[in-house]
Amino acid sequence: MVLSLSFALAWVGVALAVGPSPSQIKNLVTFGDSYTDVVSVGDGGVAWPVYAARDGNFKLFPFARSGATCSNNLTKVPFPSLFESQLPLYFSEKVNGSLRLEPDETIYTLWIGTNDVGASALLTGHQTPGVTLVDTVSCSINWIKTLYASGARNFLFQNMIPLQHVILYSPDSYPNRFWTAQRNTTEWSVFMTELVNAGNAISKLMLEALAPTLHGAHIGLFDSYALFSDMIAHPQLYLNGTVPLNVTGASHSCVFELNESTSSGGVCTDNVGPAADSFLWFDELHPSEQADRVVAREVAATIRRESSKWATWLS
Repeated sequence: MVLSLSFALAWVGVALAVGPSPSQIKNLVTFGDSYTDVVSVGDGGVAWPVYAARDGNFKLFPFARSGATCSNNLTKVPFPSLFESQLPLYFSEKVNGSLRLEPDETIYTLWIGTNDVGASALLTGHQTPGVTLVDTVSCSINWIKTLYASGARNFLFQNMIPLQHVILYSPDSYPNRFWTAQRNTTEWSVFMTELVNAGNAISKLMLEALAPTLHGAHIGLFDSYALFSDMIAHPQLYLNGTVPLNVTGASHSCVFELNESTSSGGVCTDNVGPAADSFLWFDELHPSEQADRVVAREVAATIRRESSKWATWLS
């Protein structure tokens, strides 16, 4: 009986040992694209990692860069990718001693995929020949393996948002600074729906398979898709600007003529100040600063174990 009780308690301990403890994390290290870049900020204001560091009382170490894909070997774009630029910079700072982080007190986040599946990539067939969605998702999962091998132990993987609802990929899209050429907007939206949902399903399966193999690691899956879907369905719970709430337009909208050069600037309409907080989207591709405040709040709450609504800890 005593032996059985001890065995049961041991299993309870294992079951509870998922995710970091509430006060464990002190450092936030971020990787990704313009959705996370704190320098070239996609939301026109302050990027979510800055707010998350404030909300969670973390020290921020940002490595995300705008325009990034997981690897330039898979998707050839002239931007600093995760594997050819961001990770090498992180490791160089670690080697030269300018970056000293205690593994148990540090969590690493990755929010990427928008540029891998989007225009000039998988959506339009501009990826490296033979590369598929499986390859780009596998690349992002390898980010965890690479950091784990270097000693990192805490990870939060943020999946793709419902990109079919951003203006660039919506059925009612128009020529904008991200794409002015002729296209079938309905076809783009349908294809993007498939790419995002399939990519998120593949990443979840891969993470679930990976988690048990990395001893001592904590791996969390943050469901950005579900969070943004809820913001679209219930904007009154998230947006708080001074004009009518808007989940289909952008606070900074620029309309171009068909095939017009994007250097011309287009015809722009801006909602600034408190009015901008009524919008889910900043421009035709990026979430607004208010949306990013929500992301920051929920990510910080996930890391501090104050909420599990949008995240699942797999180990």
